[in-house]
Amino acid sequence: MLPYPHWLNAGDTSWQLTAATLVGLMSLPGLAVLYGGLVQRKWAVNTMIMAFTGFCLVLIVWVLWVFKLGFGQPWIGQFLGKPGTVLGAVAEQGRASVPNVGSGPSATFPGFHIPQSALVYFQFVFAAITPLLLLGSVIGRISFKVWLIFVPLWSTFAYAVNAFLLWGGGWWAQHGALDFSGGYVIHLAAGVSGFVAAAVIGPRLKRDREHGVPNNLLLVSVGAGLLWLGWNGFNGGDPYFASQDAAAAVLNTNLATAVAMMTWIVMDMLISKQRKPTLLGGVNGMIVGLVAITPAAGYVNGLGAIVIGLTGSAIVWVAWNYLSKVPPFNRVDDALGVVYTHGIAGLAGGVLVGFLADPHMIVYLGMGKNPGITTAGLFYGHPKQVLIQLGAALTVIIWDGLVTFILLRVIGLFMKLRMSDAELEAGDVAVHEEEVLPPETLTRVGAGARPAPAAPDGAAARPEKVPSDSG
Repeated sequence: MLPYPHWLNAGDTSWQLTAATLVGLMSLPGLAVLYGGLVQRKWAVNTMIMAFTGFCLVLIVWVLWVFKLGFGQPWIGQFLGKPGTVLGAVAEQGRASVPNVGSGPSATFPGFHIPQSALVYFQFVFAAITPLLLLGSVIGRISFKVWLIFVPLWSTFAYAVNAFLLWGGGWWAQHGALDFSGGYVIHLAAGVSGFVAAAVIGPRLKRDREHGVPNNLLLVSVGAGLLWLGWNGFNGGDPYFASQDAAAAVLNTNLATAVAMMTWIVMDMLISKQRKPTLLGGVNGMIVGLVAITPAAGYVNGLGAIVIGLTGSAIVWVAWNYLSKVPPFNRVDDALGVVYTHGIAGLAGGVLVGFLADPHMIVYLGMGKNPGITTAGLFYGHPKQVLIQLGAALTVIIWDGLVTFILLRVIGLFMKLRMSDAELEAGDVAVHEEEVLPPETLTRVGAGARPAPAAPDGAAARPEKVPSDSG
């Protein structure tokens, strides 16, 4: 007798839990380490604790009400699910399900072969990384207390709506919008919300903006590597089956990323002012490739993945180097450039799906037999898909920008969004009474002499050279 019910597939369940863990590693320690290496030394502790607390806060509200808002029974029309918990025995051990509505995956096959807890946790790690990506825009000045309030509220009013609209059977799902693994729900949302938050909260200190280099490139490299390989779970887990499409999504993810990274490096060598390849430029290109292929990974073939990596990287490179110099982009202190490597990259990838989606890629068996569902782009005879993709993107941009603005303005009525100038000068010591490299550690470097700091109060990444994340 099998130790599990007839509907459960051990292979699918094992892969889903593994994929979720890979995505979780992208946040902890991936983003914590990457951001911690990119910021000024005086902000490394603050950056890491905000990453960890953000992860915790999302999980708590996720199981209490946000999961059902994004994946529950329709509640407010086609825009939001009915809130509820997923804490009971049935909720954790029963068969995973999503309302059988619209053109989402649940309308095309009989049911999942994994328990609900696997689905809940897998979708949680996606929900968790989104505000952590957003953090890169406001790092080095947002109040820690404001962060603790903002994350649960943003997850409730912004992320849950995005998820339901595109993944939970909501309005855009029913109209055929394609977002395989979060190019819109996660990356476009993070880029837009981060940019708006940076505008509302205000800039870092002038000195911190003008003088900045990463405090630890080794940590940047480690964090970037965790993001890249963790993305195998990010895109490979979204079919919810250990299937041929999961394998194709993993291959396409790595292919697009490799092309995007090399595109950015070559453009740096041939077109940039310095005419030199840089690690940070390469990491930028890597992140753009990962983000751009995310909405397309299981919908396009290998050639489509190459086109997305090349095109997406070129578009964001131009935006990073030229668009950043014109209003409103030059007036907003997006500390790590999240609006470029996530916002614009996610938008580019999502629109390119409208051109490149290949209906011969089997996402779910039987999907092509449903006349209400198509995964064909313009180049495969369905030009309307481009308009659908643009419409879904516009919805996310307007809704998330508005929600972020309103939330921060309301929170700002009760507390200061930005730390005081004295705290901004001192950094981690003033806010947390901790330092990433305390004097006792530094005095043991070399022959016992404390090395001179590379720059006042440490170093921060220059906006024109710093990658935003990840995911």
